[in-house]
Amino acid sequence: MSQAGGFWNWKIILIGAQMLFVAFGAMVLMPLLTGLDPSVALFTAGLGTLLFQWITRRSIPVFLASSFVFVAPISHGVQQWGVPATMGALFCTAVVYVILGALVKWRGPGFLHRLMPPVVTGPIIMVIGLSLAPTAVNFAMGMSGNGEMQMFPYGDALLVSMVSLLTTMLVATLGHGLFRLLPILCGVVAGYLTALAMGMVDFSGVNQAGWLSVPTFIAPTFYWPAILFMVPVALAPAIEHVGDVLAISNVTGKDYIRKPGLHRTLTGDGVASMVAALFGGPPNTTYSEVTGAVMLTRVFNPVVMTWTAIFAILLAFIGKFGLLLQSIPTPVMGGILILMFGSIASVGMNTLIKAQVDLHAQRNLVIVAVTLIFGIGGMAMGNGDFTLQGISLCGLVAVLLNQVLPHAPPVTDDLHEEQEYVEDLLEHARKNERDDRS
Repeated sequence: MSQAGGFWNWKIILIGAQMLFVAFGAMVLMPLLTGLDPSVALFTAGLGTLLFQWITRRSIPVFLASSFVFVAPISHGVQQWGVPATMGALFCTAVVYVILGALVKWRGPGFLHRLMPPVVTGPIIMVIGLSLAPTAVNFAMGMSGNGEMQMFPYGDALLVSMVSLLTTMLVATLGHGLFRLLPILCGVVAGYLTALAMGMVDFSGVNQAGWLSVPTFIAPTFYWPAILFMVPVALAPAIEHVGDVLAISNVTGKDYIRKPGLHRTLTGDGVASMVAALFGGPPNTTYSEVTGAVMLTRVFNPVVMTWTAIFAILLAFIGKFGLLLQSIPTPVMGGILILMFGSIASVGMNTLIKAQVDLHAQRNLVIVAVTLIFGIGGMAMGNGDFTLQGISLCGLVAVLLNQVLPHAPPVTDDLHEEQEYVEDLLEHARKNERDDRS
């Protein structure tokens, strides 16, 4: 059934709807965390996926949606410069993707490995997860993300957040089949129902909203300090994109790095994120959860993702649904984010381990140590309106140190380390699938 069914095949349509549920939890949590409109995020995820399919000639069964890499930078940007200026900065960040795509076409896929080998990407990914830890914990305890305001009673918030966390953990570890791919959605539902029973959910906005409404689109404005702050963040998800493309290539048995080409997939990701910024939505990235669902269902037809995108766009125009999402209390998100942000940090650690990065080598130790402390410690450089900090700063520092410090062994000119890492992840996933069947 790998390519079974045409565009209007009812099974393909049904599987497309199912894929949206797989991606749904993470897709709406990201805009809720950063103060963006989840309905806009749904719309731009669907539109971005369709644009990605057009650029890659509808050859890859992937779905694009909100990227968690940008949670901290967007939150900072919105607070510092407002949503329009943040969207303008994100638009420029997406342009970097397109430039990287052009460089990959010119220099080959190994260019990204030379720019960002595991010794660079590992600590950057760890910083993404660990720097967001206070936000998750504050939400779980009923406070605002920065901890300055108590939004819900501590005891009530802790109960709700722990229900969300426990449900997410149990589904992730004990779930079988497709159910295993829905831990975030299950955690949201369980936490939301608990919060509802405790009177923590406010339905006033939902009751006043119409059934059909246009999402609150926001046009970007371009402000140099915001742009210079945001653009370096593009380095972090670029290598994540490579990993996702390698993963779906392994699942389907096709070499998407060669055809349609990594340059096309990067360009598609960039264009999708550029368009998202034009409407006020978060940057898009390929979703690993959906890749896992593709591996489980063995349905490799990209038309499935076309329908997933269509359903996402349609949901965006249901007004009551968008406001229902915004009614999710922050403790519900806090419980889930404890696991999610910790998982991101663990992926970074695993990147270093699987690539066998030798931290006894002073060169590697310097890169990892400086990147981690700059990122987690909140190092900031600059003055006035322009400041580099967080992922922006540590990403630039890691890349520059990797280029400046002398290499002991020659640097490889391919993606074999990334390929080995992805194959290891997929082997574990296939083992879980075999265990489910037995």
